[in-house]
Amino acid sequence: MVGIFAYLNYLIPATRKEILEILINGLKRLEYRGYDSAGVAFEGSECGDEKCVIRMIKQKGKVQVLREEVETCSDLNFDRKYNIHIGIAHTRWATHGEPSAVNSHPQRSNTDNEFVVVHNGIVTNYKDVKSFLQSKGFEFESETDTEVIAKLVQHVFNCHKDDGVTFRECVEMAIQQLEGAFALALMSTNYPGECIATRRGSPLLVGVKSKAKLSTDHIPILYSKGFKDVSTTEDHRGYVGSTQRVDSTTEFHPMGPEREVEYFFASDASAIIEHTNQVIFLEDDDVASVKDGSLSIHRVKRSIDESTVREVITLKTEIQEIMKGKFSSFMQKEIFEQPESVINTMRGRVNFENNQVVLGGIKDFMPEIRRCRRMLFIACGTSYHSAVATRQLLEELTELPVMVELASDFLDRDTPVFRDDVCCFISQSGETADTLLALRYCKQRGALIVGVTNTVGSSICRESHCGIHINAGPEIGVASTKAYTSQFISLVMFGLVMCEDRISMQERRKEIIKGLHDLPDLIKEVLDMDDQIHTLSQELYQQKSLLVMGRGYNFATCLEGALKIKELTYMHSEGIMAGELKHGPLALVDKAMPVMMVITRDKVYSKCMNALQQVKARQGRPILLCTRGDLEAQKSAYKYLELPHTVDCLQGILTVIPMQLLSFHIAVLKGYDVSQCFFYPLSFISSSYHYLLVHCFTSHVL
Repeated sequence: MVGIFAYLNYLIPATRKEILEILINGLKRLEYRGYDSAGVAFEGSECGDEKCVIRMIKQKGKVQVLREEVETCSDLNFDRKYNIHIGIAHTRWATHGEPSAVNSHPQRSNTDNEFVVVHNGIVTNYKDVKSFLQSKGFEFESETDTEVIAKLVQHVFNCHKDDGVTFRECVEMAIQQLEGAFALALMSTNYPGECIATRRGSPLLVGVKSKAKLSTDHIPILYSKGFKDVSTTEDHRGYVGSTQRVDSTTEFHPMGPEREVEYFFASDASAIIEHTNQVIFLEDDDVASVKDGSLSIHRVKRSIDESTVREVITLKTEIQEIMKGKFSSFMQKEIFEQPESVINTMRGRVNFENNQVVLGGIKDFMPEIRRCRRMLFIACGTSYHSAVATRQLLEELTELPVMVELASDFLDRDTPVFRDDVCCFISQSGETADTLLALRYCKQRGALIVGVTNTVGSSICRESHCGIHINAGPEIGVASTKAYTSQFISLVMFGLVMCEDRISMQERRKEIIKGLHDLPDLIKEVLDMDDQIHTLSQELYQQKSLLVMGRGYNFATCLEGALKIKELTYMHSEGIMAGELKHGPLALVDKAMPVMMVITRDKVYSKCMNALQQVKARQGRPILLCTRGDLEAQKSAYKYLELPHTVDCLQGILTVIPMQLLSFHIAVLKGYDVSQCFFYPLSFISSSYHYLLVHCFTSHVL
């Protein structure tokens, strides 16, 4: 996840102390994304020289460690004022090179800090670029893939500086040679007071703050006229090509004589909202340039059907929504927000009096959706589990083939997609890289694209033909909780809309809608069990592994519960289909292996009870999540949690919440910061864990 934050003030005086406080507080807002080091870079020398100087401060560890390092810099004049100034900051999670100050961002082009960059994502061809740059005499000081970006921009500048190349043009030519996913913010001593930001596959947005009215709320996109060869290199791979000329300049700036303005660049709106609610979401391959207080957005080439403007959007998020309040962490807050978040997901959509469901975002496309040959639900991680949780119901209500796919595997297989397919892409952020790539793959093949996201203006939201906004509210915790239950309900509502004209489904629809009506109160009942779940966590937190078993509608709970255990507690956990127990997993069961089983009163109840007896026969001590009053199951349990009963297809919402709470409490007991967890399987990678990597030589780079 990691985070980028940059700040540029134009004709708004600010002291160095104020500037650094804004940068470091921006990083604090992004801490939830997970990181192991942090750094800042900012303009200004101490002697008052006119020559621009960039100072970098980087530290391994928390943002607070970086703050303390900044405060102890005795050579900094914190009271010095700047009318125009640019600073960039970053929180890093190690992928290339271990956590250290030298591997932290920002990364630089040379020891003079001539070009400095912060980067989210991975450059997959960095080794090739690095070899090329080394052949040109560049020396590298870090193990990161990011350092090649700064040095590549430097190389472009060196080749074209005599031709008056602009900062933006340097960056445009450099990023055309990069492969992979990235979001970048750059500054340079050669272009003081300027900032360049660009993205491909990683989210990045621009916040604008000004007392004066802005010149426009729709920024025109500028394209290149063509190529004008000003320099060529002997390198056949073309790492330096030619300078591009744009049609014109934009006039996006505050109106008025002084044109005072502040710009904020960030990976997430949560870092910007305390300063401004006016934001611009950048799209893939956008290059945003701020020069002399004016913002322009450029693209290297034009694509079919793409928007030619970027709209200035007013965020409705309030700063209070991203504060923890009385809770110890964002995750805990978001777990306890679920009674309200599920109401918000249904608000204005479900009419409980006449059993009607209306999804405005897909209403106009419903005839086409109903005529489809099959439905594909494509997602990653928790969003994938929400599709697994509702697949059975969607098959029942639509009577269509429903495929649920992991986005990365879907792309690896080059899966056949047809024009009469409906492809639904589920993502909390709307920026999940694999899911977004899969969306574009399906769109190119003519399928109807439905987005299910929590973020208005996100890439998936913009690139879908239609969609469902889950309305869960901001989710700051890395471990998704309320977004899962809101995605779950959104897909249930989608199924209800699909079968609204089928007489044979009306009784089933009424049963489900009645269950949706009662759901918020039932969730509150489950949350009231927090003390019981905390007591259970005190027994489990010293264990090294946990098996979670279930089947039917509750299988997704097992997958999602195991994922939460893994990513929060760094403890091994597996979600197991109870029907597969005797095909291998039963060998793991003994009196020392903790086993959780989800058994509720539904049509697979007797099959789950058979699995429970198999676990008992292996001397297992099963901990049950069961329906309230189920004495038959409880008498075979080592321990149990009684949950309220609801309609079978919604039971997975009530059974997943104890797993969310359990993983939260275990993580706290282990001493982990639940706000800064990382994703499984990376959470297991350490010197104390043994793992086997299987790789076949193909055309893909590992």
